[in-house]
Amino acid sequence: MKKNSKPLILYGPDDDPKPTGQCDCDDGDCACSLATLPSQALTTNLNIEGKIKIADSSTNLTLDDELSIWFGPNHRPLVLNKIATEIVFLFKNPSTISEIFKRYNELAPETIYDTVEELKRYRLLINEDEVLKIGSDPQVVSAWVHITDRCNLRCEYCYLPHVKEDMSWEIGITTIDAIFKSAINQGIQKAKIKYAGGEPLIRSDFLFDLHNYAKKVAEVSGIELDAIVLSNGTLLNESIIQKIKEASLRLMISLDGLGKQHDIQRPYAGGKGSFDDVKRGILLALSHQIRPDISITISGKNSQCVSDVVEWVLDNELPFSLNFYRENELSMNTESLRFEEINITQGMLRAYKVIENHLPKRSLLSSLVDRANLSSPHLKTCGVGQNYLVFDQNGKVSKCQMAMKHSISNAQSENLLTTIQEDKTGIQNLSVEEKEGCKDCEWKYWCAGGCPLVTFRATGRYDIKSPNCNIYKTLYPEVMRLEGLRIVKHTYHD
Repeated sequence: MKKNSKPLILYGPDDDPKPTGQCDCDDGDCACSLATLPSQALTTNLNIEGKIKIADSSTNLTLDDELSIWFGPNHRPLVLNKIATEIVFLFKNPSTISEIFKRYNELAPETIYDTVEELKRYRLLINEDEVLKIGSDPQVVSAWVHITDRCNLRCEYCYLPHVKEDMSWEIGITTIDAIFKSAINQGIQKAKIKYAGGEPLIRSDFLFDLHNYAKKVAEVSGIELDAIVLSNGTLLNESIIQKIKEASLRLMISLDGLGKQHDIQRPYAGGKGSFDDVKRGILLALSHQIRPDISITISGKNSQCVSDVVEWVLDNELPFSLNFYRENELSMNTESLRFEEINITQGMLRAYKVIENHLPKRSLLSSLVDRANLSSPHLKTCGVGQNYLVFDQNGKVSKCQMAMKHSISNAQSENLLTTIQEDKTGIQNLSVEEKEGCKDCEWKYWCAGGCPLVTFRATGRYDIKSPNCNIYKTLYPEVMRLEGLRIVKHTYHD
């Protein structure tokens, strides 16, 4: 790009209000509910005699000779040119604008003033006495509703036994009632429901009937409803697609590779590959203007080929997320699924190179490193133990879908969220501030220490950093660099 002699500040376009990825701020099988940073500049009154500093924990990465991306838990990512970055560094030690005027004469005072005012509106610069505050009360009740344990696939990493059990209508409506009651009891104005299995489309009629009931309860209670179907995509047809569209349901489909790369992890019960049927389902959805979110699970089997499916997904302009395989009781003896740090890092970096050559308008900050969400600061990896409810087909309630065997309540119980929040057994989703090895990490408010269940399975502890920490630390800077390049591509004009 042409060198700019004036301060330049860029931020990403907000063409898609629903971020992609596995966190509960969007779709998928993660539970987190994150606060969104301001997408537009905040109104502020600039006092030239007030002390100003760089926002706490903010840092920058170089993009090229002229541009760098600044990011921190207190503000959204911003791309600055050299002159704007110079102005930021003038406040490395708290200073007033009056002091800056006296010792920095490279620019006219009014240019400095205007730049500082804009950086302060975007909170890269803040008042000296401002203290970073992370975390807030949950804004959404998120619920995993397991309408059947039956499935037509036998994915190697699945954590479910696939017994022939379905949710009854009575348990279904009790479950829906419990979700909205939980929101009302805690003063929460939004409910998010994930219809899951097994394969939920095995019971498509039940799913649509239950969702219609949920919409009626939402209307009566005044609670906003967001719902998504988590599917393997093989059973999609014209009729189901049309009903999904009419019901305003969102759709997530699992796709782990192209052809055999997908089939080695996600075959049918009889051993036949499922890729052709999944691809057909995805393209059918697109033909009806439904853009499914694609969940890509990465294991030791497909880590070296993930770039292929990422390229296909980007070519079809599909939102997606990259998630690491999680060992569980049913898959722990499948050695080939386990990944080594070097192999998965190399595979991820190849995928990132593909993304760099196909940068989408939408941000990928919540999509590119397992369950981490780099788009917004948070103290906990997910909403487990806070605002997340998992209902199995029998109405039993647990904290996490990967721990459904360990139920702690049922759909008939009162104050389910309170029960979840107060429970001290099973999975403990601690604040990153309580985790050994995380307290001094520059990424802690985005990573939050990784999945607590994975950490416990590997270490026997919840109060320690993720066993994938080295992988994460290698990948996070690359994700931020991609975000910077995306911002430049879609907002900068000479």
